[in-house]
Amino acid sequence: MKISLRSLLYTGLCALVLGATPAIWSTTAHAAEEQKKPQKTRRVPSISEAVYKKLAEAQEFIDAKDYNGAENVLKNMLDRSKRYNGNEIGQVHSMLGYVYFLKEEYVKAISEYKIVVAQGEDIPEGLETTTLYTLAQLSFVEGRFQDALDYMETWISKADNPGPQPQIFMGQVYYQMKDYPAAIDKMEGGIQMARERDMTIKENWWQLLNFLYYEQENMPKVIEILEILVRDYPKRDYWVRLAGMYGQEGEDIKHMKTLQAAYAGDYLDKETDLTNLAGLLMQEEIPYKAAKILEKGIDDEIVERSSKNLRALGQAWQLAQEVDKAIPVLEDAAKLADDGRIYDQLAYVYLEADRFDDCIRSANGALDKGGVRKVQSTYFVRGLCLYNQDKLNDARGSFVSCRNEARRKEDDTNQRTCLQWITFIDREKDRIAKLAAAG
Repeated sequence: MKISLRSLLYTGLCALVLGATPAIWSTTAHAAEEQKKPQKTRRVPSISEAVYKKLAEAQEFIDAKDYNGAENVLKNMLDRSKRYNGNEIGQVHSMLGYVYFLKEEYVKAISEYKIVVAQGEDIPEGLETTTLYTLAQLSFVEGRFQDALDYMETWISKADNPGPQPQIFMGQVYYQMKDYPAAIDKMEGGIQMARERDMTIKENWWQLLNFLYYEQENMPKVIEILEILVRDYPKRDYWVRLAGMYGQEGEDIKHMKTLQAAYAGDYLDKETDLTNLAGLLMQEEIPYKAAKILEKGIDDEIVERSSKNLRALGQAWQLAQEVDKAIPVLEDAAKLADDGRIYDQLAYVYLEADRFDDCIRSANGALDKGGVRKVQSTYFVRGLCLYNQDKLNDARGSFVSCRNEARRKEDDTNQRTCLQWITFIDREKDRIAKLAAAG
């Protein structure tokens, strides 16, 4: 979770830019003040015409981006500062602080702004409050987090009806201090204030609050905020994270439906998104939709045409009882695979489809490539396909291999089944021989 410190500074410091006159500079209302209410005007010493002209001269250097020139003018003014009243001193140091900000010399800027607020009742309320806000921001940038909080608290006590931004700012400071409970309190307060005033709640406010709740392991609140982000700022990242949180909390149906909604909204554009969704659909016994998603993902070149993904697609078509679609996909997957497991799977598919030549070819491919889970089962399927082609001797040989492998693996079930087939084929051969002799 990152905060753009420079953009944060500009939010407040741009209010310090000297406009046409110093009066504009000192009375600029800060963005964090939502509404103005009548207040007693502070009586401050007036700015002399000579000081005003020098400030205007420094401003011309600033406008020309000649910051060193502006600095020289202001420092020369401070050499005669014994002649100045508190308001004039505050104005000069305020502009010098702004010059240091523009030069990214933030420590020097802080020193200048401290002098400004030290003038107390001699400077206008607007200049004092704006400078306090700026000091809070600059202290934050310099890692002086407690100073940032103190300045902001002081600002709040002096500002007219402050809006939610100061609360959000303090939430960000507490986040940097890793005081997550305090950060949550401030962020929630700022968001609640924005709601009450019918103001827009910014996306990054929700992002930070979501992170804070996650760090506190408050998963219901994490989900609640992700639901808001999906609704108000729909993006792939929010959809996927929300779905993942549902899955983590054991809400598998919501996990799947959230990804489905994201897919329907065209927010899923990564391979993992589509394969995860397909896997969830398979898990919930919706293989046809899983197959369509994987097929489109492969066609759109989002999902890699790998052995693994093709196998998943073939299995989805198979479970959807679309065998004619499953077979060519599984054949492609088997060719790309490093082992014979997909050929082994194909042997079963071909057996069920009464495609015995293909069944034998696939079983042989599985045995040649190796790596199948149960070699004895592969021999068994091949034996059945050979038997259905009336190739009794070849079938018996395959069942013998099945029995031997089952015996070696201590697989009593396959050992017994294959032995029964061996016995059955021997009797069948004997019967055929006797019929031939009788004829």
